[in-house]
Amino acid sequence: MNAGNSAQPFCFMVMPFGRKQTQAEPGKGPEEVDFNSLWDKAFFPLLAELGYRPIRADQETGALIINQMFQRLYFSDLVLVDLSVPNGNVYYEMGVRHSVKEKECVLLAADWSRQLFDVAQMRTLRYPLPRGDVDDAMGQAIRDALRPSIAKMRATRSPVHELLQGYPGKVHESCATGVRDQIDALEAFQADMRMLRSLPVSLRRGKVAEIREKYGSQVGIPTIATGLLRLIISCVQTDGHWQEVLTYIDELDPELAKEPFVREQRALALGKLNQPMEAIAELKQLVANDGATSEREGLLGGRYKELMRAAFDAGKTTEGIHFRNLSIQHYERGMQLDLNDFFPSSNLARLYRARNGKGDESRAETALHVTSAACQRALSRGTEKQWVRPTLLGVAFDIPDADMAEELLELVETEGADTWQFTSSLQSITESVPHVKDDAVRARLALVLDRLRVLAGQ
Repeated sequence: MNAGNSAQPFCFMVMPFGRKQTQAEPGKGPEEVDFNSLWDKAFFPLLAELGYRPIRADQETGALIINQMFQRLYFSDLVLVDLSVPNGNVYYEMGVRHSVKEKECVLLAADWSRQLFDVAQMRTLRYPLPRGDVDDAMGQAIRDALRPSIAKMRATRSPVHELLQGYPGKVHESCATGVRDQIDALEAFQADMRMLRSLPVSLRRGKVAEIREKYGSQVGIPTIATGLLRLIISCVQTDGHWQEVLTYIDELDPELAKEPFVREQRALALGKLNQPMEAIAELKQLVANDGATSEREGLLGGRYKELMRAAFDAGKTTEGIHFRNLSIQHYERGMQLDLNDFFPSSNLARLYRARNGKGDESRAETALHVTSAACQRALSRGTEKQWVRPTLLGVAFDIPDADMAEELLELVETEGADTWQFTSSLQSITESVPHVKDDAVRARLALVLDRLRVLAGQ
């Protein structure tokens, strides 16, 4: 016992309270969780059974102000942290405990939950939570799942104490030297990246080999390795460039190549190189291991769209319809996961209209409004996402809004085709024009499309 009036040890529970949205993938977990019932029916009785005095911040009579929170996190014999939903306070308090104590911090999460990237690498005890309201039977199931492992996990060392030799006293000088070397490399690399981002794609492309040569020996630093990958992707203009992306990824350190962002880009490159089935397999494995995101669902939708086009081009109508429906399903999931991500929703309108089923026109209009709002929001926030401008251009054709398309064409001519990077979107834009019912609007959009082709050098 570290502090207190009783010989009985106490455990401080770090968790949300009240009802909270889970952000769980539909069908994989409850939409929301009542964390008060989770505490009452599962965690409180479990800790009592294990011989602890259970304490939870919101159970106290007064507000747990910050100095009291620090005291609890330091003096508690055990801290349990529930990471089932993304919560800033919970993540912060976990970090404090990891910093001030070497052991006695156990991470918990519902079996369907997905943690944020850094924390996902830490060992976490999983428990069943099929519904958001915890009754007596579910509480018992949760206690049974956690009871055998908590004692074992208590001895797990904090990652801070594990990685910083000598912490919290005098940290070994070798740690500081390594950090200084990395900072020097990162500072130079980021300066070069800022310079390159200011260049048009055509000029930036010519610098890629030089930058890769300059920093090739430092790709073991994850920030530099992924920064180089982003640079290469930002300069893609041909299939040969996508092969460069794939080759770069396949030559990375195997552990770095397993990172979700890298695997997403590998799947994208495979799809662009006419290997959609391989890309789909990569993405499905990534979703199974790390959970669904709007980006991953959007990439899956794109790969099925490629299969759809190939099937229709080959006269395999039934197969094409099948792949179109799969493409729509994944784009819809992506849109539902994040309405601010314009990528999944931007692909739906054309697919709905091509399918032309009951309610599809209404669905197309909704998807276009979501896409337009997401693009406008991204531009207003000064986004560096390279596809936001061509996506907005595509929206103008899909609505269809000839005035908007002509205004955007003026911006393309003013800012340059490199800034807009619309070449890869021309095929989708071309597919939209025949679906425009108004003859005058269709004619105006066709003229804009012709001009865009000239600007793209086609």
